Amino acid sequence: MSLRSRLSIAVAAGALAVTALATPAVAGDDPGDPRDDWGQNQGQGQTQNQGQNQGQGQSQDHNPRLARGVVTANSLALRSAPNRGGQIIRWADRGEVVSIFCRTNGQSVQGNRQWYLLTDGTWAWGSARYIRTIGTAPRWC
Repeated sequence: MSLRSRLSIAVAAGALAVTALATPAVAGDDPGDPRDDWGQNQGQGQTQNQGQNQGQGQSQDHNPRLARGVVTANSLALRSAPNRGGQIIRWADRGEVVSIFCRTNGQSVQGNRQWYLLTDGTWAWGSARYIRTIGTAPRWC
């Protein structure tokens, strides 16, 4: 991993730490939320949330500092780092609407080096190659 990639990750981690201290959680801290139930009802929770999130665009509870995106791959691995070697945190299905905190350059995926840091219940990186943004482009990390 290059020094530039490490620096980008360190800056993003620092920004996350400051943001976590300064703002309340964005998503996923409701104990009854099916998004938190990845071990038991993996398919159920995702399908239910897709139906709830599709077509909403910018809902009333959407944080204006976050960008929105839609997963275009059949199943997208969301990872612990902006590269294909990062540990898989969870999977996102086609059509799932995701909240994007920021973007950075990482490992190229089919010619696209951008990765998005997603905030949907967990903090995980998804390749921008498979996420179509809705509205404004995400800010840089």
